[in-house]
Amino acid sequence: MFTGGYNKQFQERVRKSRTWDWLTTVDHKKIGILYLMAGLVFFIIGGIEATFMRLQLFVPGNDLFVGRTFNELLTMHGTTMIFLAAMPMIFALMNAVVPLQIGARDVAFPFVNALGFWLFFSGGLLLNLSWIFGGAPDAGWTSYTGLALNQYSPGPGVDFYVLGLQIAGIGTLIGGLNFLVTVINLRAPGMTFLRLPLFTWTAFVTSGLILFAFPALTVALLMLMFDRLFGANFFDYTMGGSTVIWEHLFWIFGHPEVYIVILPAFGVMSDVISTFSKKRLFGYNSMVFATVLIGFLGFMVWVHHMFTVGLGPISNSVFAVATMAIAVPTGIKVFNWLFTMWGGEIQFKTPMLWAVGFIPTFVMGGMTGVMLALPPADFQYQDSYFVVAHFHYVLVGGTVFGLFAGIYYWWPKMFGKLLNETLGKWHFWTFLIGFHLTFFPQHFLGLFGMPRRVFTYQTNVGLEKLNELSSIGVAGMVIGTILFLINIIYTLRKGKKAKADAWELGRTLEWSIPSPPPEYNFAQTPLVRGFDALWVEKEAGNKSMTPAEPLGSIHMPSPSYIPILMSLGFFVAGFGFIVRGIPAAAIGLIIVVVSLFLRSFDYDKGYHVEPEDPEKGGKE
Repeated sequence: MFTGGYNKQFQERVRKSRTWDWLTTVDHKKIGILYLMAGLVFFIIGGIEATFMRLQLFVPGNDLFVGRTFNELLTMHGTTMIFLAAMPMIFALMNAVVPLQIGARDVAFPFVNALGFWLFFSGGLLLNLSWIFGGAPDAGWTSYTGLALNQYSPGPGVDFYVLGLQIAGIGTLIGGLNFLVTVINLRAPGMTFLRLPLFTWTAFVTSGLILFAFPALTVALLMLMFDRLFGANFFDYTMGGSTVIWEHLFWIFGHPEVYIVILPAFGVMSDVISTFSKKRLFGYNSMVFATVLIGFLGFMVWVHHMFTVGLGPISNSVFAVATMAIAVPTGIKVFNWLFTMWGGEIQFKTPMLWAVGFIPTFVMGGMTGVMLALPPADFQYQDSYFVVAHFHYVLVGGTVFGLFAGIYYWWPKMFGKLLNETLGKWHFWTFLIGFHLTFFPQHFLGLFGMPRRVFTYQTNVGLEKLNELSSIGVAGMVIGTILFLINIIYTLRKGKKAKADAWELGRTLEWSIPSPPPEYNFAQTPLVRGFDALWVEKEAGNKSMTPAEPLGSIHMPSPSYIPILMSLGFFVAGFGFIVRGIPAAAIGLIIVVVSLFLRSFDYDKGYHVEPEDPEKGGKE
């Protein structure tokens, strides 16, 4: 074993195995698929948790999931959907699409990209292990410290929240930094900023938001960790701390987070609507300006989550005005999507259905958002089911609809096969109807006085029928998700092979290369001659992009096992801190340091590949 022999042969087989390839890959396309599959798993887990809550609320006085169990379901549902489902699926689309849309062969830092995924995954896994080891967190997804400190939430549940999100958050932070550098430095010749597709623009602004928003959450979680694990008093008001500090830090992160998950959905809508309307996006420059303005204003509105804290009328008024101001650039986007469709040759493929369904659904969420932006009204709406309805109309009717549109749209580019259209349309209609049936009645539940986060309610107070409708609606979303999973399995086995331009309407660079793309993306870096670069070439009568360089050997980065090793170290250290096991925490930190040491002395310079000549019949 130690002198070569069988062990050397075994190592060689492992290195050539498909499993090892995926565990050590630094290819942005494979990492995008890993993000997508992990995100879908967490989406299903979060959906199961939501279904259990609605079963409990189906009738008054139910005792299916009560007390702490309900609080755990509520906390884990919100945390999972925001941090472990929406975020990774956004990063899945960004990894799969952004380098292709800018004509790059990879992201700027492939190693960091892989590390970002494995840190996210290990943090998410650690958080969900709380169900097995000692109980899940139960202080709500916002984890206000009036509920989250040791004296109010004993046991390890909130510790899993604190450590799991810190580890996952580091992965998200370095991922955002990576995409900022990628878009700035790796654009193809001629790809100016005002020729970037809207999805790339939204990914770019989102990455900037991540860079400035996530440190606030990291600091807050670190302070809460010191309070719970080491006896500090940052948030304990009986010892001179302040719970309001947590609220400020959390929402300084939390409201930009809303735009972190919705802006990429706006980008998806822009690309999908333009493609299936067979028209250039209406008002492109105003869309870019609106995207940047939304990103900027997103950091100036966090106090609208704190109107009832007691900061005073001047503070509340300033943040109310800033909140309502965001409706202006958002409205610009909605009207531009409608004007893009106006007079277009619209094809109602599944991605377009999700895009069209997105517009009225998200607008309804935006309208209730303007209502909540008024401090006097917010005093009445706050902590009621009206807020729950608003939140889900924005983040499900917005983000999730956008993600499904993007997944259906770029699935053939990622996997080389088209998802089944019939199953896709059944998925859309069942999910759409189920969504509105679930969340529309919740507006009235809130107006009738039902508080959020309650696990039961009284009979004969006018809440029974609306809660029944809301719980029945969940069945539609469950059936739609099951149909989506069936579609994935069917497509992977028997799906129709996709062409390079899978929809035959492609306008951007990703549709100019084979589906799925080769490991090097572009045999020759394309020369971009205008907005909607591929469409420009089509209009000029060209069958492919004009190359900006001669065909030659392409340098590629080598795979690495260090990202997964380093993430394992963080996982072990996090678990050690949670169980108060100093040796385990020390071992985990040692693994992290060793991984950093190995990376520092890793002199692998990658390898070169010889691309197929696209002029001589490259694979389609």
